[in-house]
Amino acid sequence: MSGGSAMLAYLIVERLSRRVLPRVPEPPELVIMDNLAQNEFFELAGREDGILAFIYLYQALQIAPLVRPGDHVLDLGCGPANQLVQVAKLNPQTHFTGIDTSAGMRNRARQTIGRCGVANIEPVPGDMTTLAEFADASFDCVISTMSLHHLPDEVALSDALRASRRVLKPGGGLYLIDFGRFKRAATQRFFAENRSDIQPEIFTRDYFNSLRAAFSVDELSRAMRVFGDGVTRYATALAPFMVIFKSAARHEPDELTRQVARELYRRLSASQQKDFRLYARWLRAGGLELPFAPD
Repeated sequence: MSGGSAMLAYLIVERLSRRVLPRVPEPPELVIMDNLAQNEFFELAGREDGILAFIYLYQALQIAPLVRPGDHVLDLGCGPANQLVQVAKLNPQTHFTGIDTSAGMRNRARQTIGRCGVANIEPVPGDMTTLAEFADASFDCVISTMSLHHLPDEVALSDALRASRRVLKPGGGLYLIDFGRFKRAATQRFFAENRSDIQPEIFTRDYFNSLRAAFSVDELSRAMRVFGDGVTRYATALAPFMVIFKSAARHEPDELTRQVARELYRRLSASQQKDFRLYARWLRAGGLELPFAPD
């Protein structure tokens, strides 16, 4: 059975399953992410030629209509800033603040920012469950890409979203994406190991731990109620591998943004471009269209 056929089979069984897996929070050492080898891998995985590059470009395109020139944007859990650099390149007239509790990740973020020549990102220490460093209504947009599952429990998740709502200006933009919890351990194992031939063992291990630590769609949706009716939920078709909460567009991406997006897409390898199209199609089947096509 081919990889695509096997994935479809797992997703169909997942869709039909009635069981509910309990959430297994990540080990504390993975949440802190101050391990040098781990930090180095995640930085490399998100580079232009890394295995996550096509996903980062997709998220940057989804975020683009939410960000206006001159905005101040907060990124929850920026990590090594590979994702944030992609967003910043598409929005050079916007200032981005990326918070992360890990000093190692913030150091990696500064290295990534310097290597990529991006001047509109500031990585700072911060706790997403309080955002105590920031005043009420101090950001025009709040984004979070694959960081919420690092939180220890639903209380912390609710705290993080309440804090995000506090610092977001009225009418501001919101984009949150994370894993949704699968119903079957076999599905979690399949997704973690599906590309083990081209990904380091540390990635496979951490990927599996992340899938086990994912909040369910219901848990995420309950915590998101603090934002009211102005946010729409999307998920990958058949099963919630990815769950996205997105507010309405705030502006139309200009030609410069589209030009930069096309250049970033052209830099992807042929296999990455294929993965980009498949990923976009999977989310389109769940109701989420790309704001514009980069090819």
